[in-house]
Amino acid sequence: MTGYIIRRLAVAVVVTLGIAAITFALLHYLSPSPVYSVLGAKALPASVKIWNQQHGYDRSEIAQFFTYLGNLTHLNFGYSYKLDQSVDALFKENAGRSAYLSGAALVLSLIIAVPLGIAQAVKRNSIGDYAATSLNFTLYSMPSFFLGLILIQFLALDWNIFPSTVSDSVTTVWGAITHPLQLALPIITLAAINVASFSRYMRSSALDNLAQDYIRLARAKGLSQRAVLYRHLLRNACLPMITLIGLSIPTLLAGNLLIEVLFNYQGLGLLFFNALGNEDYNILLAYTILGGILTVLGNLLADVAITVADPRVRL
Repeated sequence: MTGYIIRRLAVAVVVTLGIAAITFALLHYLSPSPVYSVLGAKALPASVKIWNQQHGYDRSEIAQFFTYLGNLTHLNFGYSYKLDQSVDALFKENAGRSAYLSGAALVLSLIIAVPLGIAQAVKRNSIGDYAATSLNFTLYSMPSFFLGLILIQFLALDWNIFPSTVSDSVTTVWGAITHPLQLALPIITLAAINVASFSRYMRSSALDNLAQDYIRLARAKGLSQRAVLYRHLLRNACLPMITLIGLSIPTLLAGNLLIEVLFNYQGLGLLFFNALGNEDYNILLAYTILGGILTVLGNLLADVAITVADPRVRL
């Protein structure tokens, strides 16, 4: 186990370096220096030269890249000249809100998807199973922003149940927790999309396990349907969900870009979207690297969690 984790972490470092190099090269190709974003498009050549020298943008691309990597080892993601603030401070300010939004949606989706998937497997080929399958396929194929617009129209504008956007006063995680109605629509939108995916995997896994010998043995021993489902089927059927949850870890911190923009929710997704318009390349670079790191770590945690949950799996 220890050797496997060390090898995976070594691979994670290589992958992260590759992501950083490719992203850095692409952004540098688009804009070798943010000088014109800071000084303006009509900046004098002499001013541009002085600014580049002061901030190290007059050096070669390779030298700039290795300097950036050195800063990353100290968790220094650069500086946002548009927002006049360090990128790591901006990430610390917004990461918690994105994690709360996506984490709450993930928990809600699991609460719905797990029993729904098992119920569909037990009542397979029934009217309820067909109806749930049709709904899941519809939600799964629907873009998240489109579903959000539908919910805004009906639940916010027509029926006035929830606010259509998140208030600017919700600026902290505690503020989001204490104002649940403000985040109801974003959480419901994200959860509905996740339910469509999770329940399909849960149904398929439950169907496979229902055909196993240990289920037939449990029923032959006279156990009730509830005991068979909750004491024997549930744990084994949930194993594929561990992988899906591990892959969802990047979403927990990076947030959902489209949903945060749609509902004007201050998080990493909205920060990234605004950075695109402002050509704030240090934020774009840090966001991309963070997504790569979390994706690799999410896969690693999922692999380790599966071996803990199922001793038959060997790494």
